[in-house]
Amino acid sequence: MTDQHSHQFERGTDGPKVIVAGIDGSESSMRAAAYAAGLARRQRAMLALVYVQPVLAAGAALGASVGDATAEVAEGLVEEIRQSTARMKDIWDVRWEFHTFRGDPFNGLVTAADELKADAVVVGASESAGHRFIGSVAVRLVKAGRWPVTVVP
Repeated sequence: MTDQHSHQFERGTDGPKVIVAGIDGSESSMRAAAYAAGLARRQRAMLALVYVQPVLAAGAALGASVGDATAEVAEGLVEEIRQSTARMKDIWDVRWEFHTFRGDPFNGLVTAADELKADAVVVGASESAGHRFIGSVAVRLVKAGRWPVTVVP
């Protein structure tokens, strides 16, 4: 064996460095965030939790304060994540960040993954019936083929 081949086996050093997990408060997205947190912990990666604030033109036209409502959802998600992190601080050590983007979920997650230089994307399976007509976010991310995508049921 030459000096070139005498290195020791390295565990977990070739995995993703940034994992993006899309969350929207649904049960499947929170399971996806938990799965991504475990992956980030094992890989010593940064977990980027991303909430895409929907732009609801119809709601805005009717006088609804859409920006305030989606900001409240984002604040609620951050608080829930902080509480979960505090409960697990002695068990898990995960570096994480919370990001919000505006737009539709697919384009928001694509923008997030690009800007954050994601190595992997984790999302929950769709819980709505509407995805049958326009395609689920998860399927569209997989078809984009730009990152490994894990879909958590």
